[in-house]
Amino acid sequence: MFLNTKHRTDKPEIMDDFALEGEILREALDKIAKINQLLGGNRLTLQGVKDLISQIDSTRTITIIDVGCGNGDMLRTLAEYGLKNHLKFDLIGIDANNYTVNHARKLSKEYPNISYRCENIFDKAFSELKYDIALCTLTLHHFKEIEIVSLMELFNSNSTIGVVINDLHRNGTAYRLFQALCFVFRLNPMSKEDGLTSILRGFKKEELVRFSEQLNFSNYTIQWKWAFRYQWIITKI
Repeated sequence: MFLNTKHRTDKPEIMDDFALEGEILREALDKIAKINQLLGGNRLTLQGVKDLISQIDSTRTITIIDVGCGNGDMLRTLAEYGLKNHLKFDLIGIDANNYTVNHARKLSKEYPNISYRCENIFDKAFSELKYDIALCTLTLHHFKEIEIVSLMELFNSNSTIGVVINDLHRNGTAYRLFQALCFVFRLNPMSKEDGLTSILRGFKKEELVRFSEQLNFSNYTIQWKWAFRYQWIITKI
């Protein structure tokens, strides 16, 4: 069956319900994290952070926020990298779902430099938060274009070093490959439906370029990476 990926879909995802909770959500969060690990998603975001801090004084504390942090897997990856390389990271996970935040806290209890905040990123409290680096891994596609422009403007304004976006390439091949992954990983119906919708809410490179030009980003890179991801880095230094 022909799949039209020319335009982003407006179809909502089940996980966009901030009141969602329970075992099905926990399983979905953990499997998403596992798949992201296996497909190199965490490595892609970590490389973006490494690129941004390559010219930064290694003795200073670097505050990094992860927007839409899920079960906190990316933050734990960063904490372990920082510990191994003698870097001082203050890591903050942001998610609007209280159940998700509590699950992430439980999984991160051995990491003293990770904290979590249950916040809607469109609320005033988040707009006042300052940080060095903002991360958005598989989260930006959840928003409409007008919201994306507003959020990227905020991330750029409130960060001192830069922003790392890791998100999906809207592509028919990616869609079909995810259908196969659903079978291999035995994803529950919610994870399967949301995953396929996520791909259709993903991006084409020209859309990310357009956002960058609209926001007057002067120093940015957009690179396609396996598996059907775009790494979008905005540098402020």
